[in-house]
Amino acid sequence: MSTSPSPIDVSEARAQNVSLTEAALVVELIDGRTITVPLIWYPRLAHGTLDERANWRLIGEGEGLHWPDLDEDISVEGLLAGRRSGETQASLRRWFESRKAG
Repeated sequence: MSTSPSPIDVSEARAQNVSLTEAALVVELIDGRTITVPLIWYPRLAHGTLDERANWRLIGEGEGLHWPDLDEDISVEGLLAGRRSGETQASLRRWFESRKAG
């Protein structure tokens, strides 16, 4: 008998703190878990300055994270599911161009 995978239980999966290294995004959850993913999964973060990366806030009572300077939003559910940025190459190219113009 085959069973389908269980949905991710995100009821207690809320972020409380974030840190970034040169290679990783590290998110601490209120339930004690820590999620570490490669920074390159999120190109806007990977190409952001240290100041831009440091300027983040919790959204939805910790259901997600927002970097206003980089226009980047990441959900805890997506991190737990191992989802990379879904941004298209065209969108990322426009973002790079807007950074050069600004």
